[in-house]
Amino acid sequence: MNAVDLVPTQRDTLAGYTGDIERLEALFASWDETQRAAAEAYRRAIEDLQGEAFRRLIRALKADPAALQAMKTAAADEIVYAVLRRHNILKPSLSERVEAALDGVRPTLASHGGDVELVSVRPPSIEVRFTGACDGCPASALTFHAGVKKAVEAACPEITDILRVKGSGAGANDSVRFVSPFALGAVDGWHLVCRLDEIPQGGKLRQVVGGENVILSRQGAVVSCFQNACAHLGLEIDGGAVEDGIVTCPWHGLRYDLATGECLTAPEVQLQPHMVKVIGNRVEVRLAR
Repeated sequence: MNAVDLVPTQRDTLAGYTGDIERLEALFASWDETQRAAAEAYRRAIEDLQGEAFRRLIRALKADPAALQAMKTAAADEIVYAVLRRHNILKPSLSERVEAALDGVRPTLASHGGDVELVSVRPPSIEVRFTGACDGCPASALTFHAGVKKAVEAACPEITDILRVKGSGAGANDSVRFVSPFALGAVDGWHLVCRLDEIPQGGKLRQVVGGENVILSRQGAVVSCFQNACAHLGLEIDGGAVEDGIVTCPWHGLRYDLATGECLTAPEVQLQPHMVKVIGNRVEVRLAR
């Protein structure tokens, strides 16, 4: 990584700021142990100072009802919320805690080809929906009571009614939930990239994520993301034609399956994949490192 690589990205979103941080972390990873320890101590010192400043500021403002309301409004901003959560000044929202509870059971559901979607949060009730193979499965009632319901009750005791609604996400309120299989369990490092409807059905979309040039593809509710670089010479492939889920590199004609990244011309190579998850109309990507 050189000085050009350290130029900040367009930082008007949370993803822009976290992208810069992740690029610096990648640089630190190449340092020796002493250098990494010094960088970590420096980070902790700055975060401790910032955290104490935020806590004192909030204590001072809480005495003014108008200022308190303004703080609550400001905390709805994703950047403000992320920083205050980082310093443990804000507690996780109820939706966050419910999603974390559901994340605990998702690997089990995924092993059977299914998933669970959080439909709504209206304390003291929430609604969830099974998707994939779990939607309509004869054993889904047992899965709901022994898995999903139990996990949410343990994490969120204030939720007293956990309701299961029928129907798949695509057919109910146009809600979609998809997580690429190798992304299961990945918690940190996600970038909000685009809306699902911005990716052409059966087509592709070029984006820059955390400084990386990537290409996204959509087949139904399933979205894939790969490095926008042909495995042959690393040239960009987003200008290539797409037909039946296959993109052809515009430079030398190599053909790739956009669902798997497999090169159909030279099976020994493939596109570099990145993790993807889609929740509702939000498409998020976690870069492979």
